[in-house]
Amino acid sequence: MGETTYSIGEGPATRVSLSLPEGTAEAIRARVGKREFSAFIAEAVERELRGQVLDEYLADYESRKGQVSEQARQRARQVFDEVFAEEAEWPAAG
Repeated sequence: MGETTYSIGEGPATRVSLSLPEGTAEAIRARVGKREFSAFIAEAVERELRGQVLDEYLADYESRKGQVSEQARQRARQVFDEVFAEEAEWPAAG
């Protein structure tokens, strides 16, 4: 059997070790509390990964088709967000 591939935000929880500056950790705890700390970090990482996926797509498109206008870039972001919000899923990282 092959390995299961999960999309960003999917799959079972897995423990990871994470080091943050103490001031950052304190700010997170103050904002969301100790119990929601992991969920906050997961959501922030997922947002960053999704942004990177979109940036990679746009960079690929521009390398093939040429630079797009800022207006077109913003519209692409909007469409991308709407489509995947409706689908409730994002593509796998990578």
